[in-house]
Amino acid sequence: MNMRLPKKATGPLVLLSATLTCPSLQVYAADQQNKDPQQTMVVTAAPGAPSELDTPAAISMVDGKDLRHAAPRINLSEGLSAVPGLQIQNRQNYAQDLQLSVRGFGARSTFGVRGVRIYVDGIPATMPDGQGQTSNIDLNSVDRVEILRGPFSALYGNSAGGVVNVTTETGHLPPLLEYSSYYGSYGSWRNSVKASGAVGDGTHAGDVNYLISASRFTTHGWREHSAAQKNLGNAKLGIRIDDVSTMTLLFNSVDITAQDPGGLTREQWQQNPRQVAPIVTQYNTRKTVSQTQGGLRYQHQMSKNDDLSVMLYTGIRETTQYQSIPAATQRRSADHPGGVINLTRHFQGIDTRWTHRDTVADVPVAVTIGLDYETMTERRKGYENFTFSNGSYHYGDKGNLRRNERNLVWNLDPYLQSSWQLTDRLTLDAGLRYTTVNVDSHDNYIVGTNGDDSYSSSFHQWLPVGSLKYAITDSWNMYASSGRGVETPTLNERSYNSNGGNNFGLKPSTSTTYELGSKTRIGFGLLSLALFETNSQNEIVSAGSLNGRTSYKNAGQTRRRGLEAGFDQQFAYDWRLGMALTLLDARYRSNVCSTENCNGNRIPGIARNMAYVSLGYQPESGWYAGADLHYMSNIAADDENSVSAPSYATVGLNSGYKFRQGNWLLDVFGRVDNLFDRNYIGSVIVNETNGRYYESAPGRNYGIGATLSYAFN
Repeated sequence: MNMRLPKKATGPLVLLSATLTCPSLQVYAADQQNKDPQQTMVVTAAPGAPSELDTPAAISMVDGKDLRHAAPRINLSEGLSAVPGLQIQNRQNYAQDLQLSVRGFGARSTFGVRGVRIYVDGIPATMPDGQGQTSNIDLNSVDRVEILRGPFSALYGNSAGGVVNVTTETGHLPPLLEYSSYYGSYGSWRNSVKASGAVGDGTHAGDVNYLISASRFTTHGWREHSAAQKNLGNAKLGIRIDDVSTMTLLFNSVDITAQDPGGLTREQWQQNPRQVAPIVTQYNTRKTVSQTQGGLRYQHQMSKNDDLSVMLYTGIRETTQYQSIPAATQRRSADHPGGVINLTRHFQGIDTRWTHRDTVADVPVAVTIGLDYETMTERRKGYENFTFSNGSYHYGDKGNLRRNERNLVWNLDPYLQSSWQLTDRLTLDAGLRYTTVNVDSHDNYIVGTNGDDSYSSSFHQWLPVGSLKYAITDSWNMYASSGRGVETPTLNERSYNSNGGNNFGLKPSTSTTYELGSKTRIGFGLLSLALFETNSQNEIVSAGSLNGRTSYKNAGQTRRRGLEAGFDQQFAYDWRLGMALTLLDARYRSNVCSTENCNGNRIPGIARNMAYVSLGYQPESGWYAGADLHYMSNIAADDENSVSAPSYATVGLNSGYKFRQGNWLLDVFGRVDNLFDRNYIGSVIVNETNGRYYESAPGRNYGIGATLSYAFN
């Protein structure tokens, strides 16, 4: 995690971590026009200086350099283990993305990310319906990642059980050209190139900064039928228009082709964790994804006390997925949507906000008012995953059309946030968001007994949050906060019920969270503690997963209680210590099972305990080395808690050498993960009807990498 030197609070604070491009609320210092206009502002205690200490919320910040240090730079999961409350697991399945949850929100997802809002340079990687992905995040150009947990996540709107905010690097002088490569076990290979720089120092009209990054990744896969390739590009161009205005252009593109190995039963996993079920190869399960997006951010300092920020973006995402649903199942019902999913999504949005700073009765006050509008149009088609010719079936081929619909989702959310510095030590923060989510689906496939499944629905919810923070000393803060959140069903969750048709009856979930927290500086480190309870109504959970397709239901009431602790310390100049502990008890508070009473059972997909420790020697040049220990407790895989993934602990080692010669830098390293070759489950498929719950993780694996850069001084 990123280490920052302490600074004393001198002004009003903002509630939560926010970049100038995210739909959150922030305050700028009076001299911000002289700072980097794209710098992340967590608080304004010290102008231009982010501070985890002063933010009255559970937030963790990870520096991009730490993400890339002796790492493959392939998956976001590589560098976020030190974040308490965050459960992020590599499924070893590039067709389904990472499994990511915050305090248990998002654990139900069998692909992509649910229940957690993700932003990359202010452009949502989470769609208006709550469906998100991490596949477009370019680790080669990440400047920092901020993870926000707890009540203030609600200010990001729908499906904000937590927030992952990624900011990429801003080009600066001197210009830099970098090439990096990584080769690891199972034929994994990544090659990347990056160029960054600036014209001027960013303080004069006409000054420009730029960053361009591109990478290609290929792998044979740890398991059978899990090969993948991924091409990724990211670009950022910043222009200072005049003394008080800047504009930033953003571009991102990703293209993925991946096989889908699916899950294993316990017996299959114990027999051979690298195998796949026969039906996977029979139907050649696979997925292709192509996404391109662009954005424009405009920032204007209207006066000494007023700032205006406008963010516009648009994009297109195309997905084709072949599943392993048996042909007999599709032929059995005229309502079945088939075993091939074909999606085309167009998305766009605008977020506009105004921040004003003033005093009321000698009390410093900061107020931000904003309006966030997002829309997505989807064309969803379904086809049979087989054809029939010459008297025989051919599986894994696109067959007859079985579904054709147009879906439209939009949200319109006004929001307000205020921060009141009541005394030198007491701060009151309060925010309110009114979220509206509208869904309209038009069915264009009405054939025979397959009727019209068109529908429309609209949901409105007030999302208030509040916090009191007290500074016991300049280096020790305590806070208490509470807030209300909402999570609507995604289009995918509405699209399929257990019988194959639309899931019209699925309701949004609402939650209320209470949190107590403490943050203390210890030397050059930060110790953070958070105690919380979240009570949810109509929580959306898996109703069953069969042959690659999952249906969902509402679970009545659930409760999450937990403790999070994090510690990051730098000592003896070049030594770094990181520790994280999560205790999370997530349970049903009503019966969700049809065969037995599940009231009081653990919510599947969520680990009760997680722990992480890392120690590294990291000088600016010469030899470096590090080690880490990662523990995760057992994870229930079904509502009945009759089956679970066993607990495990893994150890990783890395070492390398940095050569510096003039303007050149060469960094070479090697690493080994799962040093003791543990056989464990990397992730689970919740409520998998065939009993194939397990996605196995690799045994001992190795990798070597190198980065060569040149600075044009």
